[in-house]
Order: sequence, then C-alpha cells, then structure tokens
Amino acid sequence: MMYDGIVVGGGHAGIEAALAMARMNKKTILVTGNLNKVASLPCNPSIGGPAKGIVVREIDALGGQMAKSADKGQIQMKMLNASKGPAVRALRSQIDKLEYPKIMLEVLKNTPNLDLKEALVEQMIVEDQEVKGIILQDGTQIFGKTVILTTGTYLSSNLLIGHEKTMGGPHGEPTTYGISKQLKALGFDVVRLKTGTPPRVAKDSVDFSKMSLQPGDTEPYTFSFDEVYYDNNPKEPCYLTHTSLKTHDIIHLNLGESAMYGGIVEGVGPRYCPSIEDKVVRFFDKERHQIFIEPESMSLDELYVQGFSTSMPRHVQEQMIRTIPGLEHVKIIRYAYAIEYDAINPIQLYPSLETKRIKHLYCAGQINGTSGYEEAAGQGLMAGINAALSVSGKEPLILHRHEAYIGVLIDDLVTKGTLEPYRLLTSRAEHRLLLRHDNADLRLRDYGYKIGLVDEVTYQKYLNKKKAFEDLLEKVVSYKVMPTKENNQYLQSRGSAIIYESISLAELLKRPEMNQMDVKYFIKESYSDDTLEQLEIKIKYEGYIQKAMREAEKMLRLEDKVIPEKINYHLIKNISSESREKLNKIRPTTLGQASRISGVNPADISVLMVYLESGSVQHDI
Repeated sequence: MMYDGIVVGGGHAGIEAALAMARMNKKTILVTGNLNKVASLPCNPSIGGPAKGIVVREIDALGGQMAKSADKGQIQMKMLNASKGPAVRALRSQIDKLEYPKIMLEVLKNTPNLDLKEALVEQMIVEDQEVKGIILQDGTQIFGKTVILTTGTYLSSNLLIGHEKTMGGPHGEPTTYGISKQLKALGFDVVRLKTGTPPRVAKDSVDFSKMSLQPGDTEPYTFSFDEVYYDNNPKEPCYLTHTSLKTHDIIHLNLGESAMYGGIVEGVGPRYCPSIEDKVVRFFDKERHQIFIEPESMSLDELYVQGFSTSMPRHVQEQMIRTIPGLEHVKIIRYAYAIEYDAINPIQLYPSLETKRIKHLYCAGQINGTSGYEEAAGQGLMAGINAALSVSGKEPLILHRHEAYIGVLIDDLVTKGTLEPYRLLTSRAEHRLLLRHDNADLRLRDYGYKIGLVDEVTYQKYLNKKKAFEDLLEKVVSYKVMPTKENNQYLQSRGSAIIYESISLAELLKRPEMNQMDVKYFIKESYSDDTLEQLEIKIKYEGYIQKAMREAEKMLRLEDKVIPEKINYHLIKNISSESREKLNKIRPTTLGQASRISGVNPADISVLMVYLESGSVQHDI
C-alpha cells in the first residue's frame, strides 16, 4: 500500500503532523514505539507559557489539536502577565500527564484516513535524493509519497546521571540509531544536543507550609477558540520555594560529579532552561533561585520540582534537594537526569520544513533543534500541512513573522539555524504586538479554512465573531458621549476627568483608566468578553499597532521578492565574501529571508536586489 504520508514518532510534533495530513484527506500512517505513550510529557507537566501559549492558540486557529486536548486535560489554568500589556499575555496550564496521552490517543484512533502502527523505524528508503518510505527494525517496508521525521529526543540518545551513561530515550524508552547514521551518510549536518529533567518527589513528603501557594485563575480560560470549558476539572495549586546558600555550596563541592561539568556530556544544553548547577555557576551573584512544585497527575502521588533540573549523581541529588525549604524530608520517587541526542542543523530545511537534501522528506520538532512541546506541535502541524499540500501539487503554506509565532519559530530555525536547543521567546518576535493571545483566530483562521483543516461550522462561528467585532468597533467610533451631568458623574466615579464637549466613545476608551466595562455601560448591547477585549486592545494600542503593521508591510515587500533556487552567488559582483558564504550555505528563498541572515549586511542585500531585478540571474551551480 502507498501512503500519502508516513509520520515517524508519536510525540507532540508527530501527532499534529499525522492529524493534519489525515484531516486534509491524505492516507496517513503514524509509526511510533509505544502507542500508549503518544503525546507524553517526559519533562514539565504543563502546556503554554510566554509565547508558547500563543503558539497553542495559533495551532487551534489553523485547525490543530493541542489546544482542545490541553483544555480537556488541564488541572490548572493561569493567564500569565495579565496586568501587563497585551503583547506579553499568555495562557499556561498544568496538565494531567497520565490523562493527556489518553485523550490524544482517543483522537488518533477516531480520525479517518489515519493508521497507527507500533514499531521502531530503522531507516528510510531513499532513491535518487528522494524519500520513498521507511524500513522498520523487523525489516518491514512501508512506502509513502512523503515522510515526516518527528523523532524527538530518541535519536542515538543517552541518559546521564553523574558519570553514569545509559543508552535510551526519556524514562528508559528504547532509542534508535539507524536514522541518525543514515542522515549523516546522506550528508546532513547532524548536531549533538542536551536537555534534562528534574527529580519527581512524593507529595506526602513535602511540607507545603514553608512554601508560597500559587493557585490558578478562577476565570474559565481556554486555549481553544471553541471555548469548551471543563467545569469538573480539578483546580490543583502549585507552590513556590527557593534554593538556599547551602544548596549552592553542595553544588560547588560536587561540580566534578555532574555529567555536564565532569566532561561526560557531548551535547550542547539549553541556554534558557539551564540545569540548577549551570544556574549556580553562571549566576553566582544570586543567593537563591526559584523552585516551583507542580502537580503531575491526579492519579499520582508525584510532584515535579521545576527549576531543579540536574545531572548530578543520585546521592548528591539527595543532599541538594533537602536544603530547599519544604523539601527537608522529601522522598525522591524518580531521580533527575540529563539526556543527549542527535538533531539536524535546521538551516538544511526549506521554510516548508522539507529538507533541501532529500525531496519529500520533512522534519519537525526536536530533531530540528527546538525544545518544548508547543514548538514541536507547531512545527508538526506545518510539516503535515505542507506535506499534504505537496501531495496535492499545491504551494506550501509559509507563515510570515508578522502573522504568527509559528512563523517566527520556523523562520529563525531555517534562516539562523541553532547549535543549542531553541526556545521560543516573546522577545524573538519583532512584531509581537500583532501576535497576541486574543487575535490568533483573526490572524490564522482563514488559512485553516482554506487548506481544509477548519470545518464550515467552526468557520461560520469565526465569521460571526469577526462581524460582531466590526459592528462593535463601528458603534464605539461613532457613539458620542455627551457632557451631561449623569455622564460626568459616571466618569468621576471611574476616576476619569469630566468632559465639557462631546467625545467619541473610542477616544474616551483611550484613557488609561477606562476599559471594556465602560463600553458595556454606554453600549447597551451584549457582546462576548473576547470581542470586548479585542476592541479595547485595538483602540488603546491603535497607534502602536498601525506602526507595527507599516513595518511588517515594509518587510513583506522583501518577502515577495523570490530568489531562484539555483542562483549562483559566486557570479554576483560587489558583495562581501562573508555574505556570499552565508547566502550560499543557507540559500534563502526570498530577499526578506536573506536580509535576516547573520553576517549579510544591508549593502549586500541592495546589490542582490539590483541583481535579481536586472533579469540576468545565472543558475550555474
């Protein structure tokens, strides 16, 4: 049987890729080592957070699955940075790590056009630089028009505790060596990366009285725009404590015992999620570091010690953890460990996530050098979409940097590459005021509908919401607030200055003390909280949003200038040697992408633009 798509790996990237292809009516097979561990959460039991929570919203807007399943499996919801500007607000959930995989497996099993197979993949079938299928470890061959690798941290992976190195994936799952070996043989630049996870401790051995309670929000927040809120879900709290100077002393005394500092680790670790020993060494001026105690599942007497990732030996972990307030008598259920694994340098990918070396081969998730469930899911969704579009003979869907955090993520990867685990941050998005939690559907729902991942009912609901917003905006702009005694008394009650002449409600809303509550007071009609929130943001930040849009449109003009795939940069005169080298290595697809390559200066971009417009482009490579 010939499949349209073969997805290797059942993690967060693999699930989104497989579901996207199947829902786009492509015959798909998902091959993974253990179906009961699809969508597992081997590290933190949470989904969302700064920038990441917006990615989950974007996945939902495009027709992906993560948001819906997270809403169903959450045991705490919290809106981060709620008191700050809209560009940095993001939703974060604690997830029941046992229920979430069950929820996802049920979705997979009930998806038409999708076959599930429990097996390990040994290598791919590649002929004439084109992938044709896969070979399982038992020798079985599966043929497909496209293959998507979403292998997570399972490529030639080792677990590290102190100076002890064990072959295997997260929690001792089997690893695979054939794919890494084959990628190297095919000429891919394969890099070695490292990540880690903290210990898990027994709940009944923790003294919560010495910690600060960190409850979730009571508002019915949801990741999905379906807004299905599960009222019966538990609302489990987290707790905050800190390391102590004694913790740091033990770490300094035993640095040589750490896998990282003892020379055992080959891979490069994450800059923005360092181990506790790395934090103590790098930030030596800090007397303490935050430690969050998080619930893992309602069915487990286990807690996750966030911020305490380490590769120290077990006996040192025992000493370290008992110097933390509230954990003096704690029982460790599972020790922390580091894991190192193979990945590819993502500059070897097109923005569609298809590899440049092997046609119809796509990569998504940690194999591309990223960290995080959300980054993986976003890539998996886009790889699945673009593989399905490729099978249909259509152009890929490429999200621009001003359209989505997913666009920022992929552009960063394929343009700049990464030699350490990449983490998506709000600060990476230059147009972050446009990429907000509240407007992900306005940015991306049309794309989801056009490619067939958003159904008619969902799309009509979106159109109704969009129309309601436009109607409310028109009313607020045209509504005149008159300087009556009643209106001025209301303004004074809101701590706002009285008016002496009529003023539009839109202008009134620009006052810092005024908000959507005042819109409800003057406009005596019912609108959803989402619509009112979007209105408030649009009016209050109108100048900044318009400026951001102008900047995005300026960059978009460069994105529209396509660079021929086989352009010969050695024939372009008057560009620097460094720019020529970088352009030749990364081979950007547009002038906009070329302008974001480190080492390519604006003068060289101007020369390249003139060359492209001259009509004398030569392709001799």
